[in-house]
Amino acid sequence: MHAFDVLGDPVRRRILEMLAGGERSAGEIGAVVQEEFGISQPGVSQHLRVLRESGFATVRAEGTRRLYAVDPEPLREVDTWLDNFRRFWTQRLDALGTELVRGRRERRTQDGST
Repeated sequence: MHAFDVLGDPVRRRILEMLAGGERSAGEIGAVVQEEFGISQPGVSQHLRVLRESGFATVRAEGTRRLYAVDPEPLREVDTWLDNFRRFWTQRLDALGTELVRGRRERRTQDGST
């Protein structure tokens, strides 16, 4: 499965966001995803399986619990692919940063003169 097929699903993106904060149990993930997306436990399990099989997540057993973690390698590959396109937004983000600084400076000037 192509990385963007995996990342294109909002449920899988949410699971990866959770895992970015550290290892989580399948039960924890399931509880959050079921509440936020209204899908069943088997549905959550299917998303976890896709993440495992596509290499975005790892799982390890700890007693009866299954603990999931992010595997960063596929994300590095996505980041490398995105390098081809960064020039389209980097200049705009730099310009936005300049405008934000300019706006702060103008507010300070206005606040100091009143």
